[in-house]
Amino acid sequence: MNKTATVRARLEPGLKEKVEEILQKLGLSTTQAITLYYKQIEMNNGLPFDVVVPSALTKRTMDETDSGEGLTLCEDAEDMFKKLGI
Repeated sequence: MNKTATVRARLEPGLKEKVEEILQKLGLSTTQAITLYYKQIEMNNGLPFDVVVPSALTKRTMDETDSGEGLTLCEDAEDMFKKLGI
């Protein structure tokens, strides 16, 4: 199929730079990533992920995690299972 349509978007420069670094590691161009995203929307007949507003508990947990509060660090999977009592 002939690719002639254009998509234009304005993004925060930092976000664009970070995402392009990740895409490069994945071996994808920005155009390929956008095409992949569009194909997933088409296949799912909607966004390929849930879009929700986090609950107050989820928001509080994310904020605590981002600030390093309440984290349990593990050396490896065995240490994690031990700390979980599994």
